[in-house]
Amino acid sequence: MLINIWESSWGRQHCVSGYCVTLNEGEVTVEAGLCVVIPCSYRTGDGFTPKHIAWYKCEVSEPRCGNPIMIFHTNNSIKVQSGFKARVSFLEPDLSQNNCSIFINKLKQSDSGSYHLRVIGELNGKPDGFSFSPRVTLKPTVMIPTLTEGQQATLTCTAPDLCSGSVPEITWTWRGAGGTESYITGNSTDYKTENLTDATQSPVSTLTFNPSAKHHNTNVTCKISFTGETITEETSTLNVNYLKEVKIRGVTRVKEHESLNLTCSVESFPLSLIRWSRLSSDTNLKSDSRSATFIILNATTKHAGQYVCTAQYMNNTLKEKVTVRVMCKFTILCFQRKKQFF
Repeated sequence: MLINIWESSWGRQHCVSGYCVTLNEGEVTVEAGLCVVIPCSYRTGDGFTPKHIAWYKCEVSEPRCGNPIMIFHTNNSIKVQSGFKARVSFLEPDLSQNNCSIFINKLKQSDSGSYHLRVIGELNGKPDGFSFSPRVTLKPTVMIPTLTEGQQATLTCTAPDLCSGSVPEITWTWRGAGGTESYITGNSTDYKTENLTDATQSPVSTLTFNPSAKHHNTNVTCKISFTGETITEETSTLNVNYLKEVKIRGVTRVKEHESLNLTCSVESFPLSLIRWSRLSSDTNLKSDSRSATFIILNATTKHAGQYVCTAQYMNNTLKEKVTVRVMCKFTILCFQRKKQFF
């Protein structure tokens, strides 16, 4: 049976034959002794009436969940695994709200595994139900806007939904090209409460700074920790738009029949298009990204003059001029050329 998956407002929605459940995929990473909320919502097909919600757990070693253990059932007369009894609770007793979120308290190391949902009810008056088995996730997410050198920017780190009373510490670290890591103080840490339930809160930390070329291609990490122990983290690579000055290298004064070699370069991200041309002509002598070199192996006096290097960077155009002088090897011949010219 095919399952269609697409993004929803706070997770992924999985649908089978008109029955859908929405939750975040991935792995749960929470410190033992704490609590966690697994946000979940569902939608049923026409004619289906939900009666009960059941959650099952499978061991990490069982990716296909061949021996599920029932850890929760809305029907209190149904026996659940003793280790989970009284530790798992339902956040919304009214099934008409389509809320299947559960709260797990006093987490143990043995709680590691995958958790699966089953909605039990009646379809047109006959017993029916549907099951879903995607993993849930509690990884932080780091939002990075477009970064441009000299323009203040704010990075946002949102921790996963946590149960009330669990206050995490959010720290930022920076790792440069040299591999050294330094801590950065976030500007603020707030809590946003999802509409799903007041029991879930997402701690949010923002970091405002002025990006520069030195920040380009460096890594920033958001770490979520409880009682000094890191629970989970997310690392992102920064891309900063920047443009440095145009530089021309090479000898601009040569003798006849010597080689003329000029290189124009500009440091930028994204890369700039470099183009060489002669001031008196629009002819493109050489073009490339990052740097462009044009070479005249046998220079003569006709090659003397002004040359222009043009760097095209996004919507900006930078130009740098250079004057090339070609000296005659023999004074008499040079004098005769000048005489003919006049």
